[in-house]
Amino acid sequence: MGEEKLSAEEIAIAILGWLSTESDMMGRFLSLSGLEAEDMRALVSDRGFQAGLLDFVMAHEPSLLAFCSAYGLLPEEVNAAWQKLSGPVYGGTGA
Repeated sequence: MGEEKLSAEEIAIAILGWLSTESDMMGRFLSLSGLEAEDMRALVSDRGFQAGLLDFVMAHEPSLLAFCSAYGLLPEEVNAAWQKLSGPVYGGTGA
């Protein structure tokens, strides 16, 4: 194939880019997260924020599939990024 895979962080940032083109989805994300749109620029490199972006698409299969279609990714790639950034819920050391 030769294509370089996106890192977990790059996938999270791609989700933010995708949300910026989907006003209904962005509104839903902001409502669920309690964030204001102007807060996101400062948070873009925050691992917790990135994990939250992945949580958002992973929690709704139609959103996951729409994002994957828009960016040419497999759901398994997004799941792997989600696992990496979210880390274990209990125990372990995270990433």
